[in-house]
This record gives sequence, C-alpha cells and structure tokens, in this order.
Amino acid sequence: MTDVAGVRVGHATLRGDGRLTGTTVVLAPEGGAVAAVDVRGGGPGTRETDALDPRNVVRRVDAVVLTGGSAYGLDAASGVMAWLEEQGRGVRVGPDPAHVVPVVPAACVFDLGRGGNFGARPDAATGRSAVEAAAVSTPGARVAEGCVGAGTGAVAGRIKGGVGTASTVLDSGITVAALVVVNAAGSVIEPETGALYGELSQGRVEYPAERVHEAACLRLDETAARNAPPPLNTTLAVVATDAHLSKAQAQKLAGTAHDGIARAVRPVHLMNDGDTVFALATGTRALGEHPLELNGVLAAGADVVTRAIMRGVRAAESVDGPGGVWPSYGELYGAR
Repeated sequence: MTDVAGVRVGHATLRGDGRLTGTTVVLAPEGGAVAAVDVRGGGPGTRETDALDPRNVVRRVDAVVLTGGSAYGLDAASGVMAWLEEQGRGVRVGPDPAHVVPVVPAACVFDLGRGGNFGARPDAATGRSAVEAAAVSTPGARVAEGCVGAGTGAVAGRIKGGVGTASTVLDSGITVAALVVVNAAGSVIEPETGALYGELSQGRVEYPAERVHEAACLRLDETAARNAPPPLNTTLAVVATDAHLSKAQAQKLAGTAHDGIARAVRPVHLMNDGDTVFALATGTRALGEHPLELNGVLAAGADVVTRAIMRGVRAAESVDGPGGVWPSYGELYGAR
C-alpha cells in the first residue's frame, strides 16, 4: 500500500485481557485524495460512505479507517477525526484555516467476543493511536501484515484471517496497491486440495500433499465444534493509486476491485458479510485519454486485492483462546 507515494498506514492492535481486535488507518498525503466506495455485502457497518458518492460535494478525504468491533468499533473514526482537526486537515468550512471538518470514511469487521470479552472493541483512543502510528511511519515503509490492526481478530472461513497488502507498477508508471482485512464468511481454501483459491486464480500452484490436506481437514473439524455459532464476517479493502482519477472513475475502481475478493473467497458477498472496498487516488500521475489506460488501472486493482488476500491469510498466526480457536493456514499446510 505504501508503494503509492505519500500514502501511510498505521495499526493499533488490542490483544490480551479478553481483547482480540484493532484498527487500521490508511492516511492520505497532505491535501487528501479523491475517494470512492463500493459496498456489496449484505450486512455492512460503515460511516461517511454516502459522502463519497460522486454526486455529492466531498471531493477528497484525508484518511480511511478499517476497524474491528463491529458497529461499536466505528467510534475509532472519531479519534482519527479529532487528530486530523488538530492538523488543520479536512473540508474548509470557515474563514479561519482551523475551521475544518475532516471526512473520515470507515468500515468495520465483526470480531466481537473472539478474544473472550464481547465488550472489548476499538474506540476513539484506538483510532487515534492508529493514525498517529501512520503519521510517524517512514514514507514507503513496509506495512505489517497478519494479525495486526483491524486484522487482529479476523477469521477467513474456518481459519485465521488478517491484514494483507500488495502492489504493482503498470507499464505507464502508475502504481496500484491494496490493503485488505480478510475476515470472510466464505472459505479461502479449495476443499478438495487445500490450495488457496486466490493462488489458483493466479496460475499454477504447488498443491499440498494429500496426507497434509487430510490432517488439515481433521484439525478443522475438531476446531469447528469449539467455534459455534458460526461467525459473522466482512472483508474490507482499500485500493490506492497515484493515477489522476475523477470520483466516478475511483468508484469504478472500487467496484472492479471486488472481483479480486471473488477470486480468493468462495462464496462471497453473503448476507453475513459487509464486504466494502474503498478507492483512493492521489492524482500525481496523469491518466491517458485512451480507455485502455483506465482499464489497466481497474484490472490491476482486482489483481492486487487477490494478492493481498493471499498474503493476509499466509501471514496470519493461529489463535487458541477463550473466544475460540482458529488455526492459521501456515499451521495447517506449512509455509510454502
């Protein structure tokens, strides 16, 4: 994600004492970024997404918040909003430069009770910690993946999910990147082989040995009995680019990026999901007038989302605690 110049990422992770949740903030460069959103899950939990409609007045935002804690966790955006106000960043609404209203779109995943305490969830202080971590991070610094930030309590089907990120540079020099919180009701694993769906969509893969897959299936059957009722879920993503996009074009990018989720998670966009994709365009690189220029960005958005999902799953660590037990893909199939 931070391969898009000026974009920074910060995590606040809450673990222990019944907590297994957190918040991740994607901080835009000074001056903000053109933003859009596409929501396709049947149970979304969001804030300020209407402001991103191309028909509405807000043109740019300074931060996007991804958080655990279901709808309770959306309070994390208040802490980010307060921090942005202190920096004088937001929509100017008065003659004084300090008269700003930061627009902070946010979306949440369901992870309530996964650490054992249903009442443990991110709040405004968590959001502030995440945005402060983003602000002090080194430009271009590698983003922590796995069970951090909003991915701390994430679950992908019957295994542990987490945060993943990926990027690509097009022939035009335009960068497209994604950060995903993998918390899907559907599975990321092909049941017949144990391979990751997302890797199958990328071409040839090294399939797990049959005995390894059989052992993994037995392990998942054992742990499933401890995790009733089935969890509610949601996969969240932010796709960022340095291309100069209009709000309508950014909204198209958010929409096509959902294809990247569909390649890696099956089934997807269920009633128990709140699948939401945000798009950010910093606008430092011109987009050519030929339709193929935009098509390249749209296709890349879906590709980096798929890759980010695979990275999030592979980076996740197993959890065995009072709130449930979710083995990681690495525990089940080994690092490959």
